Amino acid sequence: MKTFVIINPVSGGKRQDGETLARAAWINFPQADGAFTKYAGHATELAAQAVKDGYEQILVAGGDGTINETAKALVGTRTALGIVPKGSGNGLARALGIPLPYEQAWTALQKARPLSCDVGQANGEYFFNLAGVGIEAQIAKDFAEYGKNGKRGRWPYFKLGAKEVFSYRPKTLRVQYNGKDEILTPLTLVFANGTQYGSNFKIAPQAEITDGKLDMVEVQNVSKWKLALAAPTFFSDTFRPIEVTRTHKTTGAVISCEGEIVYHLDGEPKVTQNRLEISLLPHALQLLVPHGY
Repeated sequence: MKTFVIINPVSGGKRQDGETLARAAWINFPQADGAFTKYAGHATELAAQAVKDGYEQILVAGGDGTINETAKALVGTRTALGIVPKGSGNGLARALGIPLPYEQAWTALQKARPLSCDVGQANGEYFFNLAGVGIEAQIAKDFAEYGKNGKRGRWPYFKLGAKEVFSYRPKTLRVQYNGKDEILTPLTLVFANGTQYGSNFKIAPQAEITDGKLDMVEVQNVSKWKLALAAPTFFSDTFRPIEVTRTHKTTGAVISCEGEIVYHLDGEPKVTQNRLEISLLPHALQLLVPHGY
């Protein structure tokens, strides 16, 4: 199978040994072509050109942002995407059962099979795992700003998140979905195609990437002690506290409020004004999943 490999050598909060990643890739895919990413958006350019050149599968080593960049060039094509997780959270890879050690991930891709997966859209831009508004979108925005001058990684993300928990003031949103029209003031409102943010923090444990639906999860603006008590349950596949979260299956939603709306796509922060429209493209991406998934 004609294969192209894309490697982001700086994913995961520190500079990775790109040559080491590449060696592991070509041990498993000796006939593959490939390239390293050099700047934001480069993975999309590389993937789009690979599709034009007739590659049947594109394998990407990077974090959720690099995976998103690569995948959006493959939507609606027959070219399959394979993932080697090298980010801080690796939410989509964990949800799909892809091994986290990169040597094992490259090996697993040899026997992977293509699965037709759903693709989310927010104001016309693609997301493949999660999109959301609320505190986690604000944290993503803060983290992106911090990353321009500081070190990225789990610890800075945790510190910024802890700060936001005590200072964040939720916005009141009008949310239209499934024929309903509600006024909500959520701590966060997540549209989940996959199950988790990463690090096994499962915001939507029942979400399925092939069911033609998004799980809309509202985390309500409850007291800090209730959130603290509920936090361990987000690492469970089943239990969720009723007074903290509400979940609805939906194919889309329209969110509106006056002024700025901060949101994220697979962890990448975005800003829009007044209106955010969420939609779904069923079975729009061929995604390589491990044998037995």
